[in-house]
Amino acid sequence: MTAKIRVSTDAAPAPAHTFSQGIRKGPFVQVSGQGPVDPQTNEYLFPGDVAAQTTRTLENVKAIVEASGATFDDIVMLRVYLTKREDFPIMNDAYGAFVTANTPSGVLPSRTTVFTGLPREEMLVEIDGIAIVD
Repeated sequence: MTAKIRVSTDAAPAPAHTFSQGIRKGPFVQVSGQGPVDPQTNEYLFPGDVAAQTTRTLENVKAIVEASGATFDDIVMLRVYLTKREDFPIMNDAYGAFVTANTPSGVLPSRTTVFTGLPREEMLVEIDGIAIVD
C-alpha cells in the first residue's frame, strides 16, 4: 500500500480550517478548494473582481500541485465554484488564459463549474483539482 502524504507549501495559503492543502497517494494528487488568498498575508484579494480572483486562485492550485512533485500540466480535473451565474463568462476568460498558458501539452484539464454559496462573502470563486503524476 502506498502511504497518504500531506502536501504543504508556503507558496499557497495555509488552510483556514481542519484540512490539508493537498494530499498525494501514489500518483494521485487532490488539491483542496482554494480561494483568492495571498499566501503571505492570508488576506482575500481583489474584492468584486472575479477575473483577478480566478487567476489568484489558480496560482494557489498550481503552487500546491507543484509542491506535490507534479506540474500544472498533470492536472486532469478542475472544479470551479462560483457564487453568481453572471460571473461565468468573466471567470471563463481568466480561467482559459491561465490554463492555456500553464498547460504546455495542450491537453486541457476536464472541468466542472458549480454555482453555490461560498464560505466567505468576499469569495467569488473557489477551485479544487486532481492531478495524476506519471
